[in-house]
Amino acid sequence: MAREDRGAGRGARGSGSCAKPLRGSGREARGLNVLPSLRIAFNWQRHPGGNATGPLRRFATDALRRLGVDAAEVGVLVCDDVAIRSLNRHYRGKDAATDVLSFEGGFTQPDGPAYLGDVAISLETARRQADEAGVPLLRELEVLLLHALVHLMGHDHENDEGEMATLEAELRRELLR
Repeated sequence: MAREDRGAGRGARGSGSCAKPLRGSGREARGLNVLPSLRIAFNWQRHPGGNATGPLRRFATDALRRLGVDAAEVGVLVCDDVAIRSLNRHYRGKDAATDVLSFEGGFTQPDGPAYLGDVAISLETARRQADEAGVPLLRELEVLLLHALVHLMGHDHENDEGEMATLEAELRRELLR
């Protein structure tokens, strides 16, 4: 199921409990313990220029580790308003562009770690929101990505008592410096 927009949780405050961890098993390689990996795959339909992939991948990895995930895969599509509107219409019945959507996976791949799900971010909407907030575009992309990752961990601000907003605010304080 697709989940949408992080607007309600953006200004949240307080501290909260962390999500239940989703742990992967360790691997043995030539007698050495090798840590399970986090794979964040980006598909750029629209690209902001520069090198955004590396910083966003590191940010997502840090966020997932803080959420207790040590082995998983996430797909991230960075697209335009037309594409995200189409996804929003198809999966949520809402004929409007939005900033971010998340699609839970929650299954284990036969040849790899758990597939947490997919994220779609509208670069056009992110750019407008960054301009309105007076923050760099990369910061807004991090905020949107974090929101989607918290959704992929099973949280839903539309159906909880503020737990997701609290957790997200805590993670922002830790990760967005």
